[in-house]
Amino acid sequence: MKEKLKYFFLLTCSTLLIAFGTYFFKFTNNFTFGGITGLAVLVARTGLISASDFNLVMSMILLVVGLIVLGKKFAAKTAYCSILLSFALSAMERIWPMSGPLTEQPMLELCFAIALPALGSAILFNIGASSGGTDIIAMILKKYSSFDIGRALMISDAVITAAGFFIFDIETGLYSVLGLAIRSFMIDNFIESFNLSKYFNVVCDDPEPICDFIVHTLTRSASVCHAKGAYSGKDKYIIFTALNRVQAVRLRNYIRQNDPEAFILISNTSEIIGKGFHSV
Repeated sequence: MKEKLKYFFLLTCSTLLIAFGTYFFKFTNNFTFGGITGLAVLVARTGLISASDFNLVMSMILLVVGLIVLGKKFAAKTAYCSILLSFALSAMERIWPMSGPLTEQPMLELCFAIALPALGSAILFNIGASSGGTDIIAMILKKYSSFDIGRALMISDAVITAAGFFIFDIETGLYSVLGLAIRSFMIDNFIESFNLSKYFNVVCDDPEPICDFIVHTLTRSASVCHAKGAYSGKDKYIIFTALNRVQAVRLRNYIRQNDPEAFILISNTSEIIGKGFHSV
């Protein structure tokens, strides 16, 4: 139950983060990069429907299509996030109506329009969820064809972004192109940062105390192999383990205090580890 509540909390907070960045910074500045919300900005220019309401209508249509084509299993994660995002945008429009940007600094607002949704999307992708929109189209294409989905989504985003030059002005179009270029890199970097672990190679004379600390204090595991010093010719042991950042700091401090002669090599890895690290 605790894990389910944590998962539900992450789904909700990350989706609301996307909604906040989209409504207050993307819609108000007419930035057109990115899927359904970018298309919503273009449609809102006609005055027939607001960007938030268009996003709600399109998301619900795609959601129904997704349920029919992809089945009930699809609804478990994507449906909740898609509905929450759509209704959150519509609610914000009615609670905090915006007649223009929050500031007179479009570059500053572009940064938030990219960073907040990118962070929210990265959290969702990292836990195996999605906010819907064009992702639903991608899931359907993936199920029934061998079409290059990534390229198709990139082309559709580029077309929507380019339309900003003609619907709005050159400045808005250039900001949107910049946003499209940066967004994917930020999502990738956020995901990599979430999964970043520290990989340890510890060369020591007595591995038992260090392994005991790793196993019983840090509740991780490790692999130990016998080695021989190239210069001294003495018998050595090498301990291999992967830890998260907090655990890495604790292990490093423990070794410094209890075995100052040990040699520590620490490197970054994006490998996702579970309760323990096991050797092959």
